[in-house]
Amino acid sequence: MSKIQHRNLYREVADRVRDLIEQGELAPGVRIPERDLCERFGVSRTPLREALKVLASEGLVELLPNRGARVKQLTIKMVKDTYDLMGALEGLSGELACQQISDEEMAAICALHERMLTHYRNRELAEYFAVNQRIHESILAAANNEVLLEMYNNLSQRVKRVRYSKRMTESFWRKAVEDHEQMIAALKQRDGRQLGQILRDHLCNKLEVVSLAGVIEDEALVKQASS
Repeated sequence: MSKIQHRNLYREVADRVRDLIEQGELAPGVRIPERDLCERFGVSRTPLREALKVLASEGLVELLPNRGARVKQLTIKMVKDTYDLMGALEGLSGELACQQISDEEMAAICALHERMLTHYRNRELAEYFAVNQRIHESILAAANNEVLLEMYNNLSQRVKRVRYSKRMTESFWRKAVEDHEQMIAALKQRDGRQLGQILRDHLCNKLEVVSLAGVIEDEALVKQASS
């Protein structure tokens, strides 16, 4: 990974550390190796510590008094509580999107859906997840509610490392694709109530995936460690 050339770019440092957490290089519960990261990014400890404050506000990092910071561990309850709120926001976004979506936005989402289906048929999971995420983001954007979008993005950062898990059974993957087919149909019909319910149920299905034993082990979802 290349060093960060500019000074005091704590947000860029935050982006780099966030990526390390989401990719699993910094695992849940481990201490943040501040000295190593400073050398790796070519920055002083000041921007790194400012970055850690940002990540703490996102629920990704815990700041330990006089002991640095560590990657926050997730529990099933924490993920469920977050998904409950995200589901409500996604449902509302679907209802609003059906009222306000433009023809151009509709066409772009449908094109993304076709790309996602191609990745599914080719069993390209990483590419599938990337397009899948863009579809959800596009529906949220079509809702045209900046406060809703900001709240959703803040919550999404907390569980992104498990929402797009590499461990997913064939049956759950197939169900996720079927859900997306129903989403597109409801969106084309501009049926806000139906799309809202589909989006809420879709996130509930994601919680089932996270709760599987294999995913728990892979994502290190453990009980909150005592400080």
